[in-house]
Amino acid sequence: MRSFLIAFTGLMLLANAPAQAKVAIIVDKDNQQMTVAVDGVERYQWPVSTGIPSRETPSGSFRTFRMEEDHYSKEFDDAPMPHAIFFTKIGHAIHGTDSVGRLGMPASHGCVRLSRENASKLYALVRQEGVLNTTVTLTGSAQVAMARNPRAPTGNALARRAPAPGQQYEAAGAPVVIAPLPRIAPQVRADDGYIYPADGSSDVARYPAPRGQRIYDAQAYPQQEYANRGYAPAPQGNYYQPRPYYQPRGVSTYQD
Repeated sequence: MRSFLIAFTGLMLLANAPAQAKVAIIVDKDNQQMTVAVDGVERYQWPVSTGIPSRETPSGSFRTFRMEEDHYSKEFDDAPMPHAIFFTKIGHAIHGTDSVGRLGMPASHGCVRLSRENASKLYALVRQEGVLNTTVTLTGSAQVAMARNPRAPTGNALARRAPAPGQQYEAAGAPVVIAPLPRIAPQVRADDGYIYPADGSSDVARYPAPRGQRIYDAQAYPQQEYANRGYAPAPQGNYYQPRPYYQPRGVSTYQD
């Protein structure tokens, strides 16, 4: 009799307990769109970004098992993953992103991206109805989505765990392109007999140029030195020798 009363009480408690709804999240990778239904009734429809072809988001049906409101990726340089809902054991999740301009095309490294606002709504719904009562179903492929949307990126994943030396990355994982500084042609100063700073930081004459030297672009070129080899160096510049003097034939200039 006592066992019957215990069993009857348990059944009554289960009957009076509020039933938890089933949340179904359907991701169409061909159209880059998510549909959220609760007990078979559609509630939300949002644009998403799934993985690019080289980091394709897996297809199939999964059950969510973990939620983190403020998560950071340990694989991609601590990239923010707000309102993350994990559906695979290797780290695939639905989460918010700041790259809202890429929503509607494949752009992630395998996760399903939503705007921060929509990710917050989905997170609140799954937490209310139960993470174990939520399923994620993914169909289609990133290749089809890219063929339909010419704006979709075609390269491989851009963010890396070990970035190249000097390379910077934005929060979304894309590298920051730094344009090279324009090359400034050196300024040639007319030779006025004075030495100026070589870096062009001043136009004030500092020192007179040493004698016997020419100053070009604030650099002195010393005169060439010659070792004592038994002959003198050839004279520089225009050099003229005296013309020979010849006496006219038959005329003597000898005087006694």
